[in-house]
Amino acid sequence: MVSGLINANPVVYQKKERRARNAPCDGDEYAVEPIDQLEIFDHIRDIKDPEHPYSLEELKVITEDAVEVDDELSYVRVTFTPTVEHCSMATIIGLCLRVKLMRSLPSRYKVDIRVAPGSHATEAAVNKQLNDKERVAAALENPNLLDMVDECLAPSYS
Repeated sequence: MVSGLINANPVVYQKKERRARNAPCDGDEYAVEPIDQLEIFDHIRDIKDPEHPYSLEELKVITEDAVEVDDELSYVRVTFTPTVEHCSMATIIGLCLRVKLMRSLPSRYKVDIRVAPGSHATEAAVNKQLNDKERVAAALENPNLLDMVDECLAPSYS
């Protein structure tokens, strides 16, 4: 994790209870199931914050309501809210969200990661960086950034 915390005392919220997903009742294990908001949220809810030992859900950086999915158009948008307006980790958090979804979703999906409007001092710059394929690819070639992303995506057993 990072030393010199930007937000030394974040508010920590209780995690929502996980809801069971219903299996298709027709018995066809090869049937295509639509991807929905809950499935996307389940993929990203346990990503760890780069500065704190809490998940993005526990810090309310992401919420289920901030996930939009259009399965027919293969489109996903995740809007996240940094804990402080001047959060220097906003780009890393967005990169973690993008990488997790890139690794979890079929490649046909277009993923749009955004900072919630008015929640960050450099919102436009962060949004541009997170949704530029070349910038994302360059960031993932940096071994230090990739290690930080992998650490945030590592499963926690708490």
